[in-house]
Amino acid sequence: MGRLFLVHPEGKTYNCKFCDAKLGHVDSLVSKALHCSSGRAYRFNKVVNITFGENEERTLLSGTYTVKDIFCRICGQILGWKYEKSHEESQKYNEGKFVLERVKIIDDDDDEFYIDYSFKLK
Repeated sequence: MGRLFLVHPEGKTYNCKFCDAKLGHVDSLVSKALHCSSGRAYRFNKVVNITFGENEERTLLSGTYTVKDIFCRICGQILGWKYEKSHEESQKYNEGKFVLERVKIIDDDDDEFYIDYSFKLK
């Protein structure tokens, strides 16, 4: 396996909650008004430092799409999905957009309030 090259955008970014890898710049944020099975989700024009799963058909609240899951390039955590193709004409604007689940990302404002629940009680 070769070296891993990461993109480091300057300015305020949204990062992976699990490993703090930079994922999306605030200028790339399109909407904070999405909802997914884990709660809120954010739509981006562009994200970085990710890998993709396979294409699959998925029925979401707004219609049926061909999507790819998005994984963090560093830790491998699933973060959301990319809209590849919309099967609904009214939802074509989603094609090529990226969705990151809010519970799996942090931004600069979240850092001081992040609580690590990965500890074990004895």
